[in-house]
Amino acid sequence: MSYTEIEYSVADGIATITLNRPHRMNAYTYTMRNEMLDAFDRIDADDAVRAVVVTGAGRAFCAGADLGGGGATFDQEKSKEMFAGEQDVLEDGTPRDGGGTVALRIARCLKPVIGAFNGAAVGVGVTMTLPMDVRLASEKAKFGFVFARRGIVTEAASSWFLPRLVGIAQAMEWAATGRVFDAREALDGRLVSRVYAPDELLPAAYALAREIADNTSAVSVAAIRRLMWSGLSAPSPWDAHVADSRLMAALGGAPDANEGVTSFLEKRPAEFPMRISTDLPPQVPDWPLR
Repeated sequence: MSYTEIEYSVADGIATITLNRPHRMNAYTYTMRNEMLDAFDRIDADDAVRAVVVTGAGRAFCAGADLGGGGATFDQEKSKEMFAGEQDVLEDGTPRDGGGTVALRIARCLKPVIGAFNGAAVGVGVTMTLPMDVRLASEKAKFGFVFARRGIVTEAASSWFLPRLVGIAQAMEWAATGRVFDAREALDGRLVSRVYAPDELLPAAYALAREIADNTSAVSVAAIRRLMWSGLSAPSPWDAHVADSRLMAALGGAPDANEGVTSFLEKRPAEFPMRISTDLPPQVPDWPLR
């Protein structure tokens, strides 16, 4: 697939996805949705990619859904007509929320994903990032779960992700008011991990991605990522213990574990031989593709 609304590149083991509609503040469209799904498929299929950075072109990260369609923007019957034979639907024929398909694809990604909020992230522009592992923000970034002010509901599975990230009280305050808030409030509310001066944001995101790429086992990180996300809804720590035990048994005698211990004892950088495409244990939790 050739991309028209995102840019995709890979350098030194780090993939970068840049939302690229700066003339519309990178507003989200069905085309952008399809391109992001394709990019994450490429990321998972490429053993050379060890981490992902997602950011926006221009002054915004993503200003939310493109409202160019006017009052009918969120009319599902009209969208079914527009994308007949192409749009994903639920078993009952209901069109699937496009932001949700991207959020679930990011959640399923086998590589760690870092969001770098260079500017405004509103509506789907923030909800689709909730399954990212780390979110970093520029001091100029602003956020808004504005759905109630548009007469719709939180989407992109954010009713599941957001309370788990920030707690139910903070999630409901932001969602019920629909107000836009700044990077400092996002940091205080645990939506983002750190806030940087604008020119320091991407270097910080790449430094974090580089630390992962240079020092860890790709298979270990993929397995840990799946354990963490699936653990959020595990019924008890005993269930998590079962999942941990199965993967410790599967990986404890594998080549990457041998290399990790040996390199530590020999005081040298590790050279992990295992690859996600061929060596990911079947015990790693999995979910539907999208």
